[in-house]
Amino acid sequence: MTANLYLATTGPNSGKSAVILGLLTMLSRVTPHCGYFRTIIHVGHSGETITDPGIHLICSVLDLEECHSGQMKGLSDKKVTELIAAGRYNEMLGDIVSAYKNYESGKDFVLIEGTNYEAATSAFEFNMNADIARALGAPVLLVVSGLDRTEEEIYENILISKSLFDEARSPLLGVIVNRVNKGTFPEISISLENRLKKSGIPFAGAIPEEFILAKPHLAEIVAILGAEVLYGENYLDNLVHDFRIASMQVPTALSWISTGSLVITAGDRADIILGLIASHMSKKMPKISGLLLSGGLRPTEIVDRAIKGLDNIPFPILAVKTDTWETAINVSRVASAITPQSSRKIETARILFDEYVKGDIIRAGISKRREGPVTPQLFLYNLLERARGDRKHIVMPEGNEDRILQAVDALMRRAVVKITLLGEEEDIQNRAAKLSIALDDVEILNPATSPKLDKYAEIYAELRKHKAVMFATAREMMQDPSYFGTMMVYTGDADGMVSGAIHTTAHTIRPAFEFIKTQPGIDLVSSVFFMCLSDRVLVYGDCAIVPDPTAKELAQIAITSAETAAAFGIEPRVAMLSYSTGQSGSGTDVDKVKEATRLAQELRPDLAIDGPLQYDAAVDAGVARTKRPDSIVAGRATIFIFPDLNTGNNTYKAVQRSANAIAIGPVLQGLNKPINDLSRGCTVPDIINTVAITAVQAQVAAKRSIGRKNSDSPAL
Repeated sequence: MTANLYLATTGPNSGKSAVILGLLTMLSRVTPHCGYFRTIIHVGHSGETITDPGIHLICSVLDLEECHSGQMKGLSDKKVTELIAAGRYNEMLGDIVSAYKNYESGKDFVLIEGTNYEAATSAFEFNMNADIARALGAPVLLVVSGLDRTEEEIYENILISKSLFDEARSPLLGVIVNRVNKGTFPEISISLENRLKKSGIPFAGAIPEEFILAKPHLAEIVAILGAEVLYGENYLDNLVHDFRIASMQVPTALSWISTGSLVITAGDRADIILGLIASHMSKKMPKISGLLLSGGLRPTEIVDRAIKGLDNIPFPILAVKTDTWETAINVSRVASAITPQSSRKIETARILFDEYVKGDIIRAGISKRREGPVTPQLFLYNLLERARGDRKHIVMPEGNEDRILQAVDALMRRAVVKITLLGEEEDIQNRAAKLSIALDDVEILNPATSPKLDKYAEIYAELRKHKAVMFATAREMMQDPSYFGTMMVYTGDADGMVSGAIHTTAHTIRPAFEFIKTQPGIDLVSSVFFMCLSDRVLVYGDCAIVPDPTAKELAQIAITSAETAAAFGIEPRVAMLSYSTGQSGSGTDVDKVKEATRLAQELRPDLAIDGPLQYDAAVDAGVARTKRPDSIVAGRATIFIFPDLNTGNNTYKAVQRSANAIAIGPVLQGLNKPINDLSRGCTVPDIINTVAITAVQAQVAAKRSIGRKNSDSPAL
């Protein structure tokens, strides 16, 4: 599993580029395969994607194995703004997760850089960074700017940030306070470390403001202003301490300049140009960093000849087309940056990081295994990737339904599964054409005219002969798409079936009960919902199939639900729910849950199962410490088993609507082969997710079948 770390800031101008350089340099010394990923990149005003400076810097300076800028980024800020404005925030998170997961493969560690607070979304970027970090399952290293801030202001900023990360359930690995004023640095650094330790906030170090990193080079001025370098191109690494406008007499101008000044003057001011060159050669005068000529004016031929006749032009002379006032404004807006050419800045950043940052705290935090919830975005991404890894054949009986067709289009374009649609081919093709969907790689079968109809009818009649089903009746039954699709799964012509968008649950699953039957050792079919909350995925069961399970059935639902959760990457911690926690209550319903818990623990002592538990004790660690302090499940439950269908169905719908959760299901469990039911109010994403779940279930069923065959084989 790839380790990662999310680097976030509380605002712009935090100096995080220097921190990133130091951090990646440190980690690359001890980690073989390091990577770097930018979540959101800035695009130009034209909308065209530009080369991201952060990616360009890291790829130029560090010897990372793979430096393909197209793979090292999530979304453009323009796309993020569009998705948020359209109310598709979760889709935005999912797209970033997908881009990241595509990049992280084969790496031991990836540093993820958060946003730069320079887009239209900057007002709420902090919360967005917390959400992205949570979605990626990455601990956060927070970089806080100390520039022109008192110790109290820095401390309050950290406390507020910590509370927001806690609220978003994003674990904070540590805090680095960067750009602390040099004059007060020793006192502030020591005091902050002590105060943060008392507040339970990990302090990873403080870095003083460094003049070399804080000021732009002339090369940056040239790049941002589009300036032309007329002379002195060998000195573009000069730091610009400040800028001065020279529009007065030469003696007055010379009295205004200071070391490191960038002097701005009109291009026809030969007196200023020559006067500054002469002044620079004097041992008694300040050394300016450069001269910027405005107005699109260049030195005259005689001045040009005089300058070129010098043995050494002492500083760069640049030219821009804007007037003096506009040029001064443009220069004032240039912020310091580290570029691949800034060798002095790069080395300074590394030295400062090594000297002031507690690298052992960061390394230990990254390497420490974190037991955290599976986020919805990672769950859905992993779900589709698992389905893609071993493509299964899914039959869908409702072939002329628009939502089904739209979902099929997305599934086929992503190569998630192979699909057969049932229905009249002409009707399905016409409906697809109106939706601009091509079904070239999709099999379409009409049960009434299929060559397999009679064969399926014979099999069904044989399976149901104890119910006196004759061939004619069986043949009629097999023309029903639900029966035909289920028989495809039974015979191995398909691996699973998904239906229910326009049919009732009973119509969808009745054929499975009749002849797919349950797995060996399982007496009943039950169901779970995967509840995708904002920060985790929980499993609810049974909310759709078994109305009033006995204690024995409830125990079986718990065990089967745990196996389902584990198959989808969710660590099973099973809470047997009741209106009572532990021994605090009594009654018939509580006693049933107590007995079910005992049976489940007896059957599967390897599973974490506890009950009876009230919902708050199962999900909230604070409540659990009071009501059930010794439980290994309370406060950490991932699977919630409801005592009856009435409670489960109402609870899942209440959570779905009130918490704006995505409810995937019902996912049927216990069948020999996967058949899953859709809600008639399902959306296209619901269908996509259910098909992917069915495909993964089919993968598990295939492995289970191979295992049974191997165990039945005679010993050699």
